[in-house]
Amino acid sequence: MTATLTMVGRSIRLSRRNLDLVIMAIVLPVLMMALFVYVFGGAISSTQSYVDYVVPGILVLCTGYGATSTAMSVTDDVKKGVVDRFRSMPISGFSVLTGHVVASVARNGLATFAVVLVALLMGFRPVASFGSWILAMGLLALYVLALSWLAAGFGVVARTVESASLLGFFMLFIPYLSSAFVPVATMPSWLRLVSEHQPITPVIETVRALLNGQEATSGWLALAWSGGLLVVAFIWATWLFGRISRR
Repeated sequence: MTATLTMVGRSIRLSRRNLDLVIMAIVLPVLMMALFVYVFGGAISSTQSYVDYVVPGILVLCTGYGATSTAMSVTDDVKKGVVDRFRSMPISGFSVLTGHVVASVARNGLATFAVVLVALLMGFRPVASFGSWILAMGLLALYVLALSWLAAGFGVVARTVESASLLGFFMLFIPYLSSAFVPVATMPSWLRLVSEHQPITPVIETVRALLNGQEATSGWLALAWSGGLLVVAFIWATWLFGRISRR
């Protein structure tokens, strides 16, 4: 436990020193939200205020930027020999990866707070109860945790920090193939099939329903996707890290 807390503290200190990544993780989602609300929002028909519709998608989009930072940090540790130095100390590989993952969750929490705050200034008016807010934030935290472990595994196998940053491209692109910005029903049938059967859509739909006082019909599916992804990503990342630690 002490080793894990030490690694968590180290990763958070590294995040504070790398302010450009923290700022980008907050600024880019906010700019994306402003772009869709003020530039595209008027042309997108919806039964509700578009800012109320798009904010849950932007919150999920935040996780992609946070995951990119995690992958790059893990790769940097591996390539600079930091892991080799830790190998001579009584610190498990699990602790090293956990430090990066916890720092990722903390960064995403800060980004989520910033996005919600700016969204309120832009007219976002959620009608969720306190319990619904807790459920929505809990689901987002579970999804962030799963994506952070996936990013940690990607960071272990990436050959360079630059290649690890490619994860950000996929995390930025995938939400466009979901209900983040437009209803799935408006998409072509072949694309709708993809959008309806990927993990991001049920997570976004559940958060959207909870924040807007609607029935969260996709809740169990969102939990199943997020929980399953977390288990697979955790096993994959720790197995990969164990392999390089034994070399």
